[in-house]
Amino acid sequence: MSANRKNRAVVLERPESLAVHELSVPAPGPGSVVAKVEYGGVCGSDVHMSKGEFQLPYAIVLGHEGVGVIEELGEGVTHDYAGNALQAGDRIYWCPIAPCHKCWYCTVEKDFSSCTNATWFGPVDRPTWGSYAEYVTLPTGAAFFRIPDGTPSEAVIAFGCALPAVLQGIERAGGIKPLSNVVVQGCGPIGLAAVMMARLSGAATVTAIDASPLRLALAQKFGASAVLDLSATSAEERLESVRRNSGGRGADIVIEGTGHRSAFQEGMQLCARNASYLLIGLWASQGEQSFDPSQIVQRNLKLVGTQYAQGRHYYEAMKIASLHHQTLPFEALITHRCGLHEARQAFDLVSSGKAGKVVMRP
Repeated sequence: MSANRKNRAVVLERPESLAVHELSVPAPGPGSVVAKVEYGGVCGSDVHMSKGEFQLPYAIVLGHEGVGVIEELGEGVTHDYAGNALQAGDRIYWCPIAPCHKCWYCTVEKDFSSCTNATWFGPVDRPTWGSYAEYVTLPTGAAFFRIPDGTPSEAVIAFGCALPAVLQGIERAGGIKPLSNVVVQGCGPIGLAAVMMARLSGAATVTAIDASPLRLALAQKFGASAVLDLSATSAEERLESVRRNSGGRGADIVIEGTGHRSAFQEGMQLCARNASYLLIGLWASQGEQSFDPSQIVQRNLKLVGTQYAQGRHYYEAMKIASLHHQTLPFEALITHRCGLHEARQAFDLVSSGKAGKVVMRP
């Protein structure tokens, strides 16, 4: 690759200010990889960041979900992070966070998503792996995996970071047991990934809640046994429906994928005794939420939070896409493809609830 290769990229200069910049693409250093982006997934957290709800110390190239084609391998890079041999032209899917491997969480707890020194976004004057761009430079330590031949790139990017995040969350919550009753709040990519994993885990019932007819229809295609329209039902009606479908008990696990704190109180009520309530979507702060903690004690509830995902969860997500893309509508989940100059429109689509998965196509 020429050291003078230019890279058009969407830069968040400051809250509410997006612009396409032309950046340079240096040759990869030892242990790093340069890839040409096929798709950059648009995540709800990107919308939160663009609004300033998550403070950043400098301008960044947006996008933390991506699949691409290897252009150049840095010195010492011969295999992906699962041990598969690599060469230029191979397609890859990557984890956007490079853990330090030196802190308590990396070395003692072996929880790389909690690394306190992780490398994620960097300033735009350094090689970037933000995926709203034509090229990414993956740093040493950022896990990436060769996409198997025969697995469409669209099937892998369809869930972006949502499926890895759901896999980590379900792991933290103790898993989804066969024949359990599951409720999923919100049917964006996180919620749809949760619906799919509940069905693949053998849940007896999977109830999906959302206000978007498009997303509720997608939930049914990914395995929801019942859907509840948030705009056409009351909280009392939804609780009655969930209890009716679970022998009067409620859900064994409720998975929050809405990103709205208004879902929290209802999610607590939908839980059966001894249930787990898994919070994934409530990543950006929206203020305080009051609740009665005695309910957790008296009903033996487990309240579980999860942030990000680890390299192994990205590998697992890719394998799930490879195994199931012919029987589940992974590719159909992508409803909108936007150019780099359409980043604002992409955010509006994500916020509207009228899209399945929105991706950037550099």
